[in-house]
Amino acid sequence: MDVQKKNVLGDMLFGGAELFLPSVSVDCVIFGFHAGELKVLLLKGKHDPKWALPGGFIYQDENVEEAASRVLQERTQLTGIFLRQFHLFGDVKRTEQKHARRWLEEAGVEDPDSHWIMQRFVTIGYYALVEFEKVNPVPDEYSSECDWHNVLELRNLILDHKQIIEKGLESLRLHLNFQPIGLNLLPKEFPLKDLQLIYETILGKKLDRSNFQRKILSYGILDRKEKQFSGGSHRAPYLYSFNKKKYFKALQEGLNKEW
Repeated sequence: MDVQKKNVLGDMLFGGAELFLPSVSVDCVIFGFHAGELKVLLLKGKHDPKWALPGGFIYQDENVEEAASRVLQERTQLTGIFLRQFHLFGDVKRTEQKHARRWLEEAGVEDPDSHWIMQRFVTIGYYALVEFEKVNPVPDEYSSECDWHNVLELRNLILDHKQIIEKGLESLRLHLNFQPIGLNLLPKEFPLKDLQLIYETILGKKLDRSNFQRKILSYGILDRKEKQFSGGSHRAPYLYSFNKKKYFKALQEGLNKEW
């Protein structure tokens, strides 16, 4: 399917329900690490004070994974992001008709109460951890802002999007037990304390320095560089870099060591 040739907004608003899978949507939780904080990417509607995750609907002729990537690109302009499916959200009360009705009315849809978007939806959650400095999110045509928010300071979100973010963070923490992170979040060479800060921020707790270093080095995914000196009376710590071959092997085979 060539999504570039589709008028997705027009299809959603004025097309028939037969174009999309009934009652199913996708929502993308995009995490970024910056200045010691874990952030999540959110959108604000042009006429709505609340924030929302980049989300949308699935075409009948579209794979679900393709839909998630397409929706993320359409709504934020982010491309090439590996998305991991983590949960299905199907609470009977999660759909808020008044939010959908207001959006349809603002778009000029006649008889919004009978529109297919007003039905109950379950949503499939996807998450990704991206390199904050190398992405440039841009709001779509029906959003006024696209910006990063500290996951510990989330307020004024639509529907159950705060719950979706919390579940995405829970899934990310679980995946730390069997998959490495950090390759796209740190410079080429870094001290272990910087990698430890990423783990602590995601896990939401302090880690013992000696235990962290012993465990992370036991994975065999880091190469130690020559010892660096600060120029003062104390020696600076060793610098490390990721061994990409071993890193990607660990992604495939797992680490199997809990934090």
